[in-house]
Amino acid sequence: MIYKRSSALFDEAQQYIPGGVNSPVRAFKAVGGDPIFVKEAKGAYLYDEDGNKLIDYIASWGPMILGHAHEPVVNAVIEKAKKGTSFGMPTEIETELAKLAVSMVPNIDKIRFVNSGTEACMSAVRLARGFTGKDKIIKFAGCYHGHSDSFLIQAGSGAVTFGSPNSPGVTQGTAKDTLLATYNDLASVQALTEANRKEIAAVIIEPVAGNMGCIIPDEDFMKGLRDLCTKEGILLIFDEVMTGFRLGRGGAQQVLGIDADIVTFGKVIGGGLPVGAFAARNEIMDYLAPVGPVYQAGTLSGNPLAMSAGLAMLTELNNKPEIFRSLADKTAYLHKGFDRVLKGKNIPYQINRFGSMISLHFTDKPVVDFASSAKGNNETFKKFFHGMLSQGIYLPPSAFESYFLNEALTYEDLDATITALETIVPQLQ
Repeated sequence: MIYKRSSALFDEAQQYIPGGVNSPVRAFKAVGGDPIFVKEAKGAYLYDEDGNKLIDYIASWGPMILGHAHEPVVNAVIEKAKKGTSFGMPTEIETELAKLAVSMVPNIDKIRFVNSGTEACMSAVRLARGFTGKDKIIKFAGCYHGHSDSFLIQAGSGAVTFGSPNSPGVTQGTAKDTLLATYNDLASVQALTEANRKEIAAVIIEPVAGNMGCIIPDEDFMKGLRDLCTKEGILLIFDEVMTGFRLGRGGAQQVLGIDADIVTFGKVIGGGLPVGAFAARNEIMDYLAPVGPVYQAGTLSGNPLAMSAGLAMLTELNNKPEIFRSLADKTAYLHKGFDRVLKGKNIPYQINRFGSMISLHFTDKPVVDFASSAKGNNETFKKFFHGMLSQGIYLPPSAFESYFLNEALTYEDLDATITALETIVPQLQ
């Protein structure tokens, strides 16, 4: 495939935008080469500025669960835009989306909308600190909760891709209040709680991790984490920016059977427009201003365009829960196909899958946390990424990212993807 126009656009972008991109992973630093500039997308396909058609496995990093330019979502945004794009005042549609989200997700009574997943997680931690009167939080190595200062401690995903998980600009005072545990290792959490007794406000976790590849939570680990938080008076925060309304109607809480105290959302809940949200039971949410003392605000929070897109998206998912089974079946089909192609080819690999999330790791050891994910062969991954791209398959340009399947993908698309892997296997050996 030819990418002359994309390369030219990237050259120009670098003159005006740091690194030529507005989010670092897009720059292809982890895989080499120039990033591809998209012109448009429809269904399961991307169309780039050079006229290439690509089968898409990132779905805008998750929100396009029904496919790109999904007609009900697009129409909802168009109709709402005709009536104004922002007011800085309450609108009825905010309540409509809030009511629907609360009805779909277990264990929440109220929800507040913000403008990004980062803002949602940042606000959730502030609320947890205000509610408990404690300062410290526990996060897990490799989990990414946005670029707020408290979270840029072994942050996974983009931070790991660039080899600087502890970002300059994060003060030592901020860093000392963030305690680092190991995913799927309850003992590491217990040790931190014992060493910091009555000082920890919250534990924040991606219930199914997606920023060190797709990492599946151990059942006993998640149950033990819930029990430990309850025992120690610590709030358990589920970062469901990726998993919310993707793994099921009620997200990871419902699928795993674990109740969190605070849940954050993004991506799917906005139908592809910039949005985030955090939610909890009444006693916690009523600590927020203007009812309570914990301040949080945003000029564009509850933006009518984002609310209309989110309402259209969640309405369809709520009315057609069979979509989640369909997506899981397609992801299992892709897993089986990849396994068939790679088995016996003298290429160390692991495939992790949960619902419509999946990742391929080039290592011979199970990938269960950040350390095991980091042992994957990145040189093989680079060959894999560019080989698949040459066959018209667009995968995450980092070994530390999950794929996100969308419902517009057909089994013919999946077969084409499996065939593409079969074609490039000699390059990986």
